[in-house]
Amino acid sequence: MTGTRVERLRDGGGLAVAAVRALAGAGALRPLPPARFLEAVRAARTLGMGAAGGCAISAARDPDGLAVIDERGSLTFAELNARAARIAAGLRAEHGVGPSRSLAVMCRNHRGFVEAMLTASRLGADLLLLNTDFPGPQLAQALGPHTLGAVVHDEEFAPVLDAAGYDGERVLAWHDEAAGAATLDALAASNAASPPAPASPGRLVILSSGTTGPPKGAPRAPSASAALGPLTTLLEHLRPRAGDPILIGPPVFHGFGLAFLGIGLFIGAPVVLRRRFDAAAALADVATHRATHVVGVPAMLQRILALDPAERARHDTSSLRAVGSAAAPLAPHLAHAFMDVYGELLFDLYGSTETGIASIAGPADLRAAPGTVGRPPRGITLKVLDGERREAPAGVTGHVFIGSGLLFDGYTGGGSRELVDGLMNTGDLGHLDAAGRLFIDGREDDMIVSGGENVFPQEVADALLACELVADAAVFGVEDADFGQRLRAYVVAAPAAEVTPELLLAHLRERLARYKLPRDVVFLEEIPRNPTGKVQRARLPQA
Repeated sequence: MTGTRVERLRDGGGLAVAAVRALAGAGALRPLPPARFLEAVRAARTLGMGAAGGCAISAARDPDGLAVIDERGSLTFAELNARAARIAAGLRAEHGVGPSRSLAVMCRNHRGFVEAMLTASRLGADLLLLNTDFPGPQLAQALGPHTLGAVVHDEEFAPVLDAAGYDGERVLAWHDEAAGAATLDALAASNAASPPAPASPGRLVILSSGTTGPPKGAPRAPSASAALGPLTTLLEHLRPRAGDPILIGPPVFHGFGLAFLGIGLFIGAPVVLRRRFDAAAALADVATHRATHVVGVPAMLQRILALDPAERARHDTSSLRAVGSAAAPLAPHLAHAFMDVYGELLFDLYGSTETGIASIAGPADLRAAPGTVGRPPRGITLKVLDGERREAPAGVTGHVFIGSGLLFDGYTGGGSRELVDGLMNTGDLGHLDAAGRLFIDGREDDMIVSGGENVFPQEVADALLACELVADAAVFGVEDADFGQRLRAYVVAAPAAEVTPELLLAHLRERLARYKLPRDVVFLEEIPRNPTGKVQRARLPQA
């Protein structure tokens, strides 16, 4: 047997042992009465280990345990599992959703999204997750490559579907008035015959954000074996447990929120959802439900810190064990400020729609190496490659490549990302430090050259955000008639702050080389961001 083969077997065995320990520690492998054990085994055999299977297993393990808490109340795992089964039967019988016809979902964070996701998993249909921020034209582009059986949507998005020219089957999720319309509630009350178990699970299609071009679908087939390494790492680091609520702030149509929704369903932890994020309401939910985990994008953490200290103090957050941040860059000053208030419980997760999770940084990393996104989880290979696609030395910026079983299958409209020896180009530039921690320097298409030097706008934005006069900031390269490109900074002043471009440039001169200083500073009331916290560059003033 070759040395490589032996090494792979050893690694696999180590992962299996670690996974069992992590799952046992999360309460997902506790002993069950014989009847419940057999029910869980049947669920795994029939539905697999995807979303529907995970929910059914949790329902067998703890039927009365809370699964979803939202603005309408709560559902137990038994209730959620039963509703998903009846909705799946109704969607198959009345709308023809199945392996050959996708189910699209355009919902905010609430039980309807969860039910639609479980339904697609039960039917073997592709699940297309639609960005609730898309206008009609972008939505039309997103729907175009797919053969849809139906769209499950909140009532508020009906005009957007009309504007997109969608004239297919629709099912309402969250609604106020639904006279004569198909709804998830009506399907859950139907008596349609249960559909046969699918031969294979459908694909999960997550859309790119569309901030720099048309949204592109990134499909992947669910794989329990591919997810085992990252899941084990997340369980080891963040320590969620069955029965302990997880508050999910980001939209669950995005990979970050979706991942923690899946973890909750799988280990039996209730997820706390609100249709729109509100910082004070989030803290109130932590206190009311004794949430042990919160996941949010950096802008959400910033909103929590921006609350009046007296408002923050009103809410008991002592139940918190971990807070996860992802989907957008976490500025070092924000990480430190958040931990200064809430303790050493912050984790930064890095990844992409195309690659899935790529690295995780814990509190110790964020303190010792400000700006790092950490190290790869179990089962993930991470390399920084130079222009010749050779490994770059520590401290040298190169292209970030990721390898794992979570890589997407190529865009639905055609095309993919560069692959080198099975590793996929994330489109980010970054470097490793001597300890193997990754730092993201910027996007490949955001970097500019100034004075013969590479300049990464995110570094300048982070320096601006460290200024107490600044509430929010974004920096991009723009065309320049004399120099080809220059940096433009967009700044939101802190409340009651008297700030001028000169003050900000003085702040930057103390921290950055001269060639990195922006030549324009534009003050705004608000930086336009999408629901996952990414800056919507097209909405920024261009002159």
